[in-house]
Amino acid sequence: MNDYYPEFPKPEISFEFFPPRSAVTSERLLDAYNGLSVFQPKFVSVTYGALGSTQEGTLETVTKLQAVGASVVPHITGIGSTESQISALINTYLELGIERFVVLRGDLPEDRDDKGAFAYAEQLIRFLRQEFSADLHLEVAAYPEMHPESTDPTSELSHFKAKFDAGATSAITQYFYNADSYSNFVLEAERLGVDAPIVPGIMPIVSYDMMHRFAQRCGAEIPRWLDLRLQQYKDDDAAFKEFATEVVTQLCRDLIDRGVPGLHFYTLNQIEPIAQICERLGFVESDLQKACQL
Repeated sequence: MNDYYPEFPKPEISFEFFPPRSAVTSERLLDAYNGLSVFQPKFVSVTYGALGSTQEGTLETVTKLQAVGASVVPHITGIGSTESQISALINTYLELGIERFVVLRGDLPEDRDDKGAFAYAEQLIRFLRQEFSADLHLEVAAYPEMHPESTDPTSELSHFKAKFDAGATSAITQYFYNADSYSNFVLEAERLGVDAPIVPGIMPIVSYDMMHRFAQRCGAEIPRWLDLRLQQYKDDDAAFKEFATEVVTQLCRDLIDRGVPGLHFYTLNQIEPIAQICERLGFVESDLQKACQL
C-alpha cells in the first residue's frame, strides 16, 4: 500500500477549497475535488472573503461541490455583517441541507472601520446558537502559534476558550510545521476546560516564496532548519518538491502518532501536493498518477 511508511489507521480527513474567480479556475476546482475524492474526505470546506467579497462565489462553489456528491462546509464570517444578513445566509444553507459551518471573525478591509454586528467570532457563534438549531456543528479557528493580532499566549487561549463558551463544537487550526506547537496548544486548551476536538490544519509547501508570503500574513513559524534546507533546493524543482512533500508527510505522520482527531488539508485548489502526501501516508490503494491527471 505504501512505499514510505507501514500501514496504520487512517484518521478522519477533510479538504479546504477557495471559490474560483473564472470559468477556467472553476473547472480546475472540480478537477481538484474529483482527484482528491479518492481519499474519502469527511467533508470539504469552502472559504469566505472579507465583507462578503466572495459570498456569491462561496455559495456557488458550495452548490457545485454538492452536485458532484461532496459534503460541504461553508465558511461564515461576521465582520461587516448585520444579524439579518447572517440569518438570511444561514437559512439559504439550511435549505440546501447544510448544518455544519466554519465560523470566523473575518478580516476588516483597510478602507472600512465598520465591524458590523459581530466584532469577534464568539459573538457570531452565540448569535447562531440563539437563532438557529442547537444541532448546528460550528467549527472555529485555532492558532497554535498565535493569531497575528494576539499580544500573548494567555490572551490567545482566553479568546479561544470564549468561542467554546459561546457554543462552538470543534476547531481547525492554522497551519504549522512544528508539531510541538500543536500539542502544547491542545494541552493548554484542555487545562482551561476545552475538551472538544482540535483538528490540525495542514499546508503543503509548493514554493519557497509562497511559503514566506503565507507565513508573514498569518503568523505561522517557519523553522530555521526547514527554511535553510528549502533554500538549498530553490533552483532544483524536482528536489524541492520531493523534500517539501516528505517534510509535510512526516509532520502528518507525527501528528497521527500523537492521536489527533483528524487532518484538515489546505488544498490551494490543487490535486498533486495533497494527493502525494495522502498517498505516502497510505490513505488509499490507488494510482497517484491517475489521481493527479483527472
